[in-house]
This record gives sequence, structure tokens and C-alpha cells, in this order.
Amino acid sequence: MANLLKVHGSENQFFILDQTTLHQKLNDNELKQLAQTIADPKNNVLNGADGLLVVDSSSHPGALGKMRVFNADGSEASMCGNGLRTVSRYLAQKFNQTHFKVETNDADLDVQREADIVEGIPAFSVQISPISFDGKSLPLENLKTPLIDQPVDDFISGLEYSAVAVPNPHLISFMGMDQVKSDDLVHLGTMLNKKNPYFTDGVNVSFANVMDENELFVRTFERGVGLTNACGTGMTATSLIYEILTHDGDFDELVNVYNPGGMVRTHIKRTGDQYELHLIGNATFTNKLTISEDDLHNSNLNQIQISDTGEERDYQNFIKQLQTN
Repeated sequence: MANLLKVHGSENQFFILDQTTLHQKLNDNELKQLAQTIADPKNNVLNGADGLLVVDSSSHPGALGKMRVFNADGSEASMCGNGLRTVSRYLAQKFNQTHFKVETNDADLDVQREADIVEGIPAFSVQISPISFDGKSLPLENLKTPLIDQPVDDFISGLEYSAVAVPNPHLISFMGMDQVKSDDLVHLGTMLNKKNPYFTDGVNVSFANVMDENELFVRTFERGVGLTNACGTGMTATSLIYEILTHDGDFDELVNVYNPGGMVRTHIKRTGDQYELHLIGNATFTNKLTISEDDLHNSNLNQIQISDTGEERDYQNFIKQLQTN
């Protein structure tokens, strides 16, 4: 039998599969099919998810494991900040360590256990890297880069846009809260994740509102997913652009970032032309799942056994506290 976990960071929901526990690992085609099947809410496995997080062994020094991210449509993402927090917790418990690295597609990232947000809500800090404003890294064509706080007539008029890869590509705009919550985000996100002359590989689009100094609200249309409760790299990228736009030189700031799924903190540091980004937030395990390995390889989800961890009740109580404050 094989085990999976249903997890979330700021209600950005995933299933975790540890390939090292299997007698035979799933190949890439099987992983893509599993991601599409288990993430689809129509298949009635805990209302689906935003994707599948795959844990494997790593030969890199200091890395306890490797994380791969498969979106709900089966595509593979370079990184996922919310997902990395949950994988970090999984590896921390598996190996009884609190500070280590996790190998991702583009970099080995530093992660560590943080104090619980409130009682019963474990938290982790994860590094977000590498960072690039270059058009080739996004990729972004037919617009001058770096694109920082500039209007783009073919997008939504009246807004200014910034683009950064962290390493996932992000397009960010600041505006009033009413527009953040409007259908404009879905319109622009859909347009830029179909064939278009600008973001040739698609892009994550985040609309943000500045609530107060170092306090943001961020809503994201995620490439390969659509509207999501939260996007970890999106919130971190938005915090970075906010700090760049509000500081002329070096900075070292903590930012509270609210989202439809809760709240995280980002630590954004600039020294000269170098940036350090960290994302801090919950790593919640909501359910444990058991399935036969044969069914797992065939994405047959009809015989899954599911148990509840009880952690979601604690997280929802935290959300209620946020809403009343």
C-alpha cells in the first residue's frame, strides 16, 4: 500500500506523494496523469487540489529531498512556495531536522521550522530563488525589460505592471481592493495563459492592494491552475515589487501578506543589486490517504482510504481570528 497526504499552505491545496516509499516509482507520464486525476474535484477525492507535490531523494549536499510540482492540468512548475512549506514539514518530521535544504528544479532552497503561527498551526520559512527581471528568464517578448511599474495598453488600461521570475514567471499590478476582487484578474490571467505575443510560456498574474505600510492583499491567477486561494511565489514576488517601488536603496523588511486563503509573512532583503526572499507561513496536513500501488500507477482513485488529521479545524479558527481583527 502507498500513502499520500492532503496538505495546504494558505489553502493552496496539494497532495504529497513520497516516491521513496514505493516499491516502484511512478514515471513522468504516470505522475502527470495522477496530478490531473487527483486534483480534479469532479473525481471526489477531498474536493481536488491545485496540484501534486512529488518528493524524491536528493544527492545534493545538505538537501534532505527533492520536490517536483505538478499543476492540476498536468504541467510541471519550476517551484511552489506554499507547497515547499508543506514538503519542508514532511521532510522535517521524516528526518527529525529543523533546518535544511530542499532540491527543486532550479535551485537548492534553504528551509527551516518556525514558531507556530498560533497553537496547532505549524509554520515554516522557505527561500524563494533564483530571482530575475530579464525577459529571457520569464520569458517575456515584445515589451522592454525590465518591466517595472509600466502601463501595457494591450493588458488592462489604467494599470501599471511589473514582471519578475522567482523562478516562476509573475506579472504584478497594484490597485484598489474593488478591482483586485473583480473579474479583471480572470480576464487578464486567461488571456496571458493562452497563445499570446508577450508571455510565450504563460505567466502567473497577481493583483494587489496596499492595505497599510508593509501590509498587502494579493489575489492570483496561477498558470496551470487558474484562480487560487494563494500563490506562495506570487505573494513573495508581489512583496518584492512593493519594496522596490517604496525604497530607493537597500532594505530589510517583513511584510504581512493577506490572501483569500489566509495570511503569510515575507522577508524581503536588498543589498546593492542582490535580493534575498523568504516566505513564512503555515504547513497544514489535513488528511492521510492510503491506496494500493497498482491503483496509484493507474490513477484509479476508487479504493482510497482517507482519515482526517484534525488540523484544518485549527486553521479555520485562525482564519476566523483574522477576519475579526
